[in-house]
Amino acid sequence: MEILWAPWRMAYITGPREGGCILCEKAAGTDDRASLVLARGRWTYVLMNLYPYNTGHLLIAPYRHCSRLADCSPDELLDLMRWTQRSEILLREELRADGFNIGLNLGKVAGAGMADHLHLHVVPRWNGDTNFMPVTAETKVMPEHLAATYARLAPGFAAASREGGR
Repeated sequence: MEILWAPWRMAYITGPREGGCILCEKAAGTDDRASLVLARGRWTYVLMNLYPYNTGHLLIAPYRHCSRLADCSPDELLDLMRWTQRSEILLREELRADGFNIGLNLGKVAGAGMADHLHLHVVPRWNGDTNFMPVTAETKVMPEHLAATYARLAPGFAAASREGGR
């Protein structure tokens, strides 16, 4: 039997559960590389998911702490969609994604792990990226380390931030 190691998952499984909002903390932070923040818009920002479903899994969140779409301003919603569009373009170009799962989980009953701060998931997909591992072994094989993916995506997001989008 072959053993696949995913040691980064233990930090999530056994780590302390802090009382604050991680998305608010990352939004207020100044070390974007350490926080995996790729881009900062006027109303929202883009960061990599620390516990991704797939390589390049991004989160797009408003800076303001809000849990429902109804709580967001029109400017925040527009910025959320603009960064979603930019993310799709950049992930398709840099990671050669064949498709995407893009969505929101609003509320714990809808599967939101961070239900108090709205965030949109952008998950790149490739033909054949699903296999038996998640089903039989409850293991997801990630082909690239987060730091390497960040390094690949950061220049494109920096350019998109300077250009105001594509």
